[in-house]
Amino acid sequence: MTSRVVCKSALALAIFALLLAGCGGGSSSPSAEATSTGSAPPNNVQAIAVNSGPAGQYANGAFTSVTVCVPGTNTCQTIDGVLVDTGSSGLRLLSSSVNIALPRSSTAGANLTECTQFQDGYTWGPVATADVAMAGEKASAVPIQLVGAAGTPTEPSSCSSTGTAENDLSSLGANGILGVGNWRQDCGGACTVTGSQNPGLYYSCTSSSCQITTASLVAQVQNPIWMFSADNNGVLIDLPAVPNSSGALTLAGSMIFGIGTQSNNSLGGATVLTLDDFGNFTTTYNGKPYSSSFLDTGSNGYFFLDSASTGLPECTGQEAGWYCPASTTSFTATNQGSNGASTTITFSVDNADTLFQSANTVFPTLAGDNAGSFDWGLPFFYGRKVFTAIESQTTPAGAGPWVAY
Repeated sequence: MTSRVVCKSALALAIFALLLAGCGGGSSSPSAEATSTGSAPPNNVQAIAVNSGPAGQYANGAFTSVTVCVPGTNTCQTIDGVLVDTGSSGLRLLSSSVNIALPRSSTAGANLTECTQFQDGYTWGPVATADVAMAGEKASAVPIQLVGAAGTPTEPSSCSSTGTAENDLSSLGANGILGVGNWRQDCGGACTVTGSQNPGLYYSCTSSSCQITTASLVAQVQNPIWMFSADNNGVLIDLPAVPNSSGALTLAGSMIFGIGTQSNNSLGGATVLTLDDFGNFTTTYNGKPYSSSFLDTGSNGYFFLDSASTGLPECTGQEAGWYCPASTTSFTATNQGSNGASTTITFSVDNADTLFQSANTVFPTLAGDNAGSFDWGLPFFYGRKVFTAIESQTTPAGAGPWVAY
């Protein structure tokens, strides 16, 4: 439960701006349905739960279930314990959790394989195709990643040198990652070109070796939400507040698909912060702006600055990297979007060592260090309705990418 899992994808940090014009290719297909009427329950609400995850070791992890099917068939499987991550795009499932035969993707006669880089490690595995269903929504023929698939060649050093492998349940702490972030694809235009601008995420693999390759927009792992026939312009994460600063055992909430498409996903009075080409906004703390800041359900704490900047002592031993103040400490910071809109946030930090000694898995005051930016992880989402709009998709507040709360 005490593992530090920061699932903000490095893709969103560095790739989108390389070839901005090439990202999000294809025409927009937003849902513009009328407000739902009658007594039928909304078809766009997916249950999520914050708990210790399928490996029993997670703190502040929001999990859901995802149904995948062999494309165009009724051969399907529902997989539980999938981490909900607004900091990345694309569905990645542990191959060990998938017991149906999904067709693999190929490029020039070889298997298309991906090395997905997160801040705390990487996942390695082939790209496959599946129909993806959640709540009453379905996306057809979605490229996904099968992590740690048997028979895949060992990842080359260009992948393994990027961090720690997270290719099984004990290392990932989840049966998969559902990336529902701001981008349609997980790489965009940068992975469609050869040469130094290609970040080297996709590989062409034979039975014995792998070489970096290009991947077209349609071949890349896709954010399944934008491929829904409706409610496809973004997502609303709705988690209740945690009244006790020491946390709770579990927490139930909702992932609601679409923004302004049904009566249950209206923006209301939420403040919209548009994002820069890297998917970031600016957080100002103590008068200093940090322009590489973001909201991320896949990060399991507030991650900001270092002890010298915050005045918070770090934990020692197993909990190194977390903050361990002697008593609850409050902070105030201001978030500002590229559109100039801003909000002031007050949040508190407690002693991580003390928190982890409890039986709880939900911690609204858990925080650790992070150089040069503010990572507003899952604790930020407690007690807020937080919207994530997908690039180029039409919404009542204009096309994404943006966040709102």
